[in-house]
Amino acid sequence: MRRMEAFVRRWKSPRLKWPKRMALALVVLLVAPLATAGAALRVNYAGDYEDGTRTRGRDAVWLGHAWVDGRKKDADVADFAARIKGTGIKDLYVHAGPLEHDGTLPKSAYPRARRLVAAVHREMPGIRVQAWLGDKLVTEGPDGMRLADADTRAAVVRSTRQILDAGFEGAHFDLEPLLSGDRHYLSLLDDLRDLTNERKVPLSVAAHQIDPLPAAHAVNRAVSGREKWWSQAFFAEVARRVDQIAVMSYDTWMPLESLYGGYVAQQTALALEVTPEGTDLLMGLPFFHEDDIGHHENAETVAAAIRGTRLGLGRTDRDRERFGVALYVDFAAEEGDWAAYRAGWNAG
Repeated sequence: MRRMEAFVRRWKSPRLKWPKRMALALVVLLVAPLATAGAALRVNYAGDYEDGTRTRGRDAVWLGHAWVDGRKKDADVADFAARIKGTGIKDLYVHAGPLEHDGTLPKSAYPRARRLVAAVHREMPGIRVQAWLGDKLVTEGPDGMRLADADTRAAVVRSTRQILDAGFEGAHFDLEPLLSGDRHYLSLLDDLRDLTNERKVPLSVAAHQIDPLPAAHAVNRAVSGREKWWSQAFFAEVARRVDQIAVMSYDTWMPLESLYGGYVAQQTALALEVTPEGTDLLMGLPFFHEDDIGHHENAETVAAAIRGTRLGLGRTDRDRERFGVALYVDFAAEEGDWAAYRAGWNAG
């Protein structure tokens, strides 16, 4: 008790008046914007759906490496065909990498690619099989791919040609963490687009989320040294260079389902505002379950992501045809995820 009384006397001391005021001001500066943002996200998550905010038959799903390395068999393809029957899934992004840091891709990485494509065509007519290629970039550490190296970018293009020669019907890239404004990445996309146009197949990319507040990516980079968001202008530059862009709308740090759903609604609107009509825009759904600082599985649910997606679509561009969702990832999905996808996005 005496210690508490002494603490109170020190807190009331005139010598601490200005430090106390500064501390209080700092708390207000930090808490008030967060509280305002939280309230805005909750409002974003409220309301009714607009008519027609359902699948357009342009959805996609990320599939793990087991589909091309021999672990998955023809029977697994048949089972998967039954699972997605009646949904809007059009594209399978099948992991066929990763790319080496120098941009090359060993053929040993995808030994059963051609057999998989044939099996998909047999069991799932009309479904397209794209190669999912990616690598870690050097933006947050000493090891990784250096997009600034012209030889590396040229090697990525050669690897893409190689994977298309193996029977894949498109190329989907996930290079992370990618800094907003990276001109070398845009240059790579220009070169890849020349190749995919020549082959008449889609070029697809996984994209970072868009600044939820002005210049959030720059502030985050300055404070943490890491990159989470892209500016909306950079997102637009990427979207103009590809046939499909899939927003990785998970790992958002959101602690509550309502905040997460409101955040997805905001991300959907921001992406719709700048994605060309000729580009497929897909919003990522969290088909995985883990708990860490970036992802809380009780908050980042498939149901919340779909609700946010439908609200954002209805408010921003309800009649847009080139729109869908992308499911990440097959090997971590649970039955409840598939059920929520069917009920929320495909039914009715």
